[in-house]
Amino acid sequence: MLAYLADENLDRSVVRGLLRRKKELNIVRVQDVGLSGAKDVPLLEWAARENRLLLTHDVRTITKHAYARAEAGLRMPGIVEVNSSLPIGQVIDDLLLLAECSQEQEWEGQILYLPL
Repeated sequence: MLAYLADENLDRSVVRGLLRRKKELNIVRVQDVGLSGAKDVPLLEWAARENRLLLTHDVRTITKHAYARAEAGLRMPGIVEVNSSLPIGQVIDDLLLLAECSQEQEWEGQILYLPL
């Protein structure tokens, strides 16, 4: 099952809903691992080191840092950019589907946009 890192800008309701639906889901928030207020580059480095897909609403800045990381030959385990206007239930459904039906290596160097 995929492991997720929830960016601090990701709606907290998404994380709560994911854990309510699947308690064993491997998800941590940046606040839980001492990365509150961290910039994009350190978040991507931590996600790569811990093999976690980064979940974010940030479609403005994270993308360029992710591509730069991949172009430099650095690990980038993947990003899921979530449209902030999507209904929370749909976001939860899509993220659970990804977690249960994907392998972590499938998303290496990839940026996925929700909705699916």
